[in-house]
Amino acid sequence: MNVLYFYLFLLVHPYLAMWMKSFEQAGRQSWEALVPGYNYYVAFKIGCRKPFWALLLIFPGVHIVMWSAVNVSYIRRFGYYSLADTFQGIFFPYVIMAKIANSKQDILPETNWANSKEIGDRAWGDHLALLLALPIIGHVIALGLNAISREKPGNKSKVKEWGDSILFALVAASIIRTYVFEPFQIPTGSMEKTLLVGDFLFVNKLAYGPKVPVTPLSFPLVHNTVPWVNIKSYSTLETGNYTRIPGFGRINRNDVVVFNYPSGDTAVYDPRMPDGLMGHDYHGIVNNEAFYLFQNDPETGRQYQIAKQFYTDSLTKKGGNVVLADSLANLFLNKRMIQNLEKYKQKARKMLAEEKIAHQNGQTISTYGVIYRPVDKRENYIKRCVGLPGDWMEIKSSVLYVNGRPAFVPEFQNLQYTVTNFLEPGKKTMRERYGLEDSRSDYFTQDGGKTYTMNLTKKQLTELSKNNPDAVFKVVLSPQYSDTKSYIPLASDLLSNLGQFPKDLYINNTITDFTKFQIPKKGQTISISAKNIAWYRRIITAYEGHQLEEKKDGIYIDKKKVTNYTFAMNYYWLMGDNRYNSADSRIWGFVPEDHIVGRASLVWFSKSSDPNIGIRWDRLFKLIE
Repeated sequence: MNVLYFYLFLLVHPYLAMWMKSFEQAGRQSWEALVPGYNYYVAFKIGCRKPFWALLLIFPGVHIVMWSAVNVSYIRRFGYYSLADTFQGIFFPYVIMAKIANSKQDILPETNWANSKEIGDRAWGDHLALLLALPIIGHVIALGLNAISREKPGNKSKVKEWGDSILFALVAASIIRTYVFEPFQIPTGSMEKTLLVGDFLFVNKLAYGPKVPVTPLSFPLVHNTVPWVNIKSYSTLETGNYTRIPGFGRINRNDVVVFNYPSGDTAVYDPRMPDGLMGHDYHGIVNNEAFYLFQNDPETGRQYQIAKQFYTDSLTKKGGNVVLADSLANLFLNKRMIQNLEKYKQKARKMLAEEKIAHQNGQTISTYGVIYRPVDKRENYIKRCVGLPGDWMEIKSSVLYVNGRPAFVPEFQNLQYTVTNFLEPGKKTMRERYGLEDSRSDYFTQDGGKTYTMNLTKKQLTELSKNNPDAVFKVVLSPQYSDTKSYIPLASDLLSNLGQFPKDLYINNTITDFTKFQIPKKGQTISISAKNIAWYRRIITAYEGHQLEEKKDGIYIDKKKVTNYTFAMNYYWLMGDNRYNSADSRIWGFVPEDHIVGRASLVWFSKSSDPNIGIRWDRLFKLIE
């Protein structure tokens, strides 16, 4: 149900609650109940002497909590304190409101906390309010404090005191977290060494303007999953459309941005992982599962044996060998995989959704199934915005080009190198002199020290080269086969294209070499055809909500044949500073404007998992550039 209906309900509620009659019993004028907004101001003043709490009703999600709060405090001023009364006040107060309005009963004095009878009358109602404000934990706090301290006559009970305090604290924290700033922890190394695993940040939501939640009804102070119980933290009973409140600025090129993961509308849960997260790239998981199903299909095995025997027989007559026959048989199978890719992807989707199993490293994993998420409840990611709407982007030999020019290189951006003839001075020296930590895979060797793999910034590369004149540093590249005109791609090459955006068999991109393309801009109209539709499939369907059909005679959107498309939103291109260890736009593509959360502004705490390092004191309260 759209959030606007809830606000319409808030306008109607005072009339349904018959406040026009009961206001007079509370010493107010009946006309005050008829003025929208002001009537809640008066009701809060009557119920709990906090009239300005009425302003909190304007915040989606919070408005339902405050609606319950005003109803409970209001009916209690007329003597309705019990567990059943409180339950009604929270969820359906109209029976009690009607009794109050028709009884002509005057308002009662506020609770006398020195009177044990009055305290007893409201005890269970207060327990219910505390339970709903903060389940279990609230009672642990209140009852724990009550056990080690004495109740003072005339003071509120600990349950009532903590119920009020926790409720208001959660409301205030929810508003701040949603509209002002939000804490964020760096979970992966994709932004190393600009941001480190173990950094705790503040995300400034006022920088670009805070988003109004699409799913306002949510468990407070958690994102999309309630910790420890692995259930979703939000309800879709109340939903809204994308709306952004004006902020202090706009996204600038090279800002470090927090955003909702674009490919996170669907996720697969793995109970072995923290919070059950198996991996957010559902589309990549489907591709992997399709490969697995194809490879383990009995028919595939039969075809492989037939093909291998055929090639063995053919090559033997010509002096060939079994190894080459095996390669040709696998090439034959890859071609068959391409021909049947969509069929196996459909099987993979069904398996993930219905059978709730997946496969990793040859293991069968029982999952919690497929989870579908609204925009604001998709996982939070953090990357650097390297491309703005309308920009032309290209990557050549690991160098990013924006609008035909080499892009700005942040101080801590790092590339990957293979290093030979290098004599390691020791882990401590590598850490203290060069800032390289083996614990976070800044460097490693797999052949006993003959060849190293290093992720280095420009400064680190310069210093290491200077101090190791015999060492040879060579940047790791994954060139595009499409740059070699004479090369005919193998079936395995086509399948590898599914690993990078736009995940199309016939578009060859790699992490170090990316075809030139333009980032879509709101209001921009482009020509679309079978040749370029791969770049825009997800925009048209998942982000802008249209039905897309690709037929032999052309492209159909919402059942109409089209040759042009006009974008409804701005899009951005985001990449990690740790270029060789970052799942970013090179994998999942454009980031829509409605996914942008805010700008990463400040590292307020940082701690390494390496016990030799511990708290990184030099990073505390460090501004992010």
